Amino acid sequence: MPATALNEALQRVTHAYRSAMASAIREAEVPLPVTHVRVLKAVSHLPDCTAQRIAQRLRRDKAQITRVLNELLTSGLISKRDNPADRRSQLLEPSAAGMAMMQRIKQLEQQTLARMTREMNADEVALFIRLAGRMADNLDAPASDH
Repeated sequence: MPATALNEALQRVTHAYRSAMASAIREAEVPLPVTHVRVLKAVSHLPDCTAQRIAQRLRRDKAQITRVLNELLTSGLISKRDNPADRRSQLLEPSAAGMAMMQRIKQLEQQTLARMTREMNADEVALFIRLAGRMADNLDAPASDH
């Protein structure tokens, strides 16, 4: 398969998924932009979550992540506490409202994924997960001369 076909397939599936999720979030009247949803997900899933860890995980500028975190704090979706391992940072966790919001978002994700995989069997989904994981691992690994 030519590289162009692979590139187009990856862009198409990425764009289609993001677009479907953005539509689902809008239709469900979730009052958060997509970036805020991604950061809230990171706060909900990363153990010992800090702004720095989120920035690294999402590959975003720490200043941008800090702005989003401040908005999530103001809206009552997350809380912060001192980090006993590093006094320069704070640990972040979802509030009760943040956990409720994450439940809504998970439902929307499940609906979107069901729609996306509706004509695929379990083996095809498992193969896609395995191949996508391998591709991501290849990109995360240091570049080689090969």
